[in-house]
Amino acid sequence: MAASRASGTSAGPRLLVVDDAEGIRSYLASLLELRGYEVDTAEDGRRALALLEAGANPDLVLLDVMMPGMDGLKTLRRIREGWPRLPVVMLSVVGRASTIVEAMQLGAAHYVNKPFEEEELELVLQQALERHRLERERDELVAATRQGSDFLWNGPSLARVREVIDQIADTDVTVLIQGESGVGKEVVARTVHATSRRKEGSFVKVNCAALPGELLESELFGYEKGAFTGAASRKPGRFEMAAGGTIFLDEIGEMSPSAQAKLLHVLQDGVFTPLGDNREVKPDVRVVAATNRPLAEMVRSRRFREDLFFRLNVVSLQVPPLRERREEIPALVDHFLDRFAARYSRPRPQLSGRFLTLLERHPFPGNVRELENMMKRIVVLGSEEPIVRELMAGTGSVRRRGDRFQALLAEVEESAGQVPLREVGRRASLEAERETIEQVLQRTQWNRKQAAQLLGVSYKTLLQKIRECGLQPD
Repeated sequence: MAASRASGTSAGPRLLVVDDAEGIRSYLASLLELRGYEVDTAEDGRRALALLEAGANPDLVLLDVMMPGMDGLKTLRRIREGWPRLPVVMLSVVGRASTIVEAMQLGAAHYVNKPFEEEELELVLQQALERHRLERERDELVAATRQGSDFLWNGPSLARVREVIDQIADTDVTVLIQGESGVGKEVVARTVHATSRRKEGSFVKVNCAALPGELLESELFGYEKGAFTGAASRKPGRFEMAAGGTIFLDEIGEMSPSAQAKLLHVLQDGVFTPLGDNREVKPDVRVVAATNRPLAEMVRSRRFREDLFFRLNVVSLQVPPLRERREEIPALVDHFLDRFAARYSRPRPQLSGRFLTLLERHPFPGNVRELENMMKRIVVLGSEEPIVRELMAGTGSVRRRGDRFQALLAEVEESAGQVPLREVGRRASLEAERETIEQVLQRTQWNRKQAAQLLGVSYKTLLQKIRECGLQPD
């Protein structure tokens, strides 16, 4: 019988190990589970195919070549027929060139000879899984384009952005995309890639805000085995993974000074050196960057390198906020409702006139991402009422701000000049500060650190202002 096991605690990629030797299966399962993978096992090709047909959904198959009955190459051929995009790594003591060539011609992602080093196997698995992830993202991008997502570009604001994208389609110029959080900068970046001559290559996204400086550098440029404590094997950087395609540097404004310097070197000289290595790598990639930070102001305050800014800002695309693109809201609502109804197998809800009116008035501090989350919640909950209550509360907040200004003007009028002009100015300034801070906090979903950066004040100053203005999350 086939042995099938899965780790109950790991949330890593799922692997299917197929080997006729019980000792090898157990060893590989234990090794891989300790490294964070979920593992299923099968003792031969027929059992592996039966698991796949029964709904097993591994991210990768580790397949032995020499097995009784249906051997590894026959099993690989059947996997390619039924699951053509599933990555398969071949594993065997047989190192004949003809066997390796046949496995690669059948679509194997890699071939590892027994005995192997654990670090060698780990590196092969990481590379195969990463390649599969990038291929899947490319397929999703192509599918979205074929399904008619061009409606997103129908509005006049984004039509101007699309016009520039079409003008630079046959070039490799660096592109800088700017706009508030949630406006769709990644959609614009993917469109830049999909309309370029590199569209058949990989689109590799890197979130520069997600990693501290040193980790970001190793993520971008890779490292060699032994480059630092814990570097048990070589890791290719994202620039290498994006070879022939596009690398998307999201949240570029959060990049550390040292990473900025190294990126500048890549953009100027077209080469970089992985950590712990002496060789120079020439990445064949196009660079697209995005930020919600005011980079020009950051340059003036010396928080971002001026020379790097000019290298990135060859073509600048400014994505306007959703409140300035309201004509797109109906099409976006339909798109998100259809998408989430299909994803969660739920009926497509019908929205009331009251709800649509509230949408027309809502300022959308979270932009398209906020609208997307609204539609997802409506589909999942099967009701628009929770969102209606939140929108009505937001409308009341806007009304309260207006009432405070009106109350101040009424007090000045009724007091017949008894309120000193300096006091009027102080209170009006406080109201303006309160409204500005509240809007930025709503835009950042009350992320105080990000709000402080957008407002150009320290985190401590913002906390003090929030207390002075009596602000609280809705």
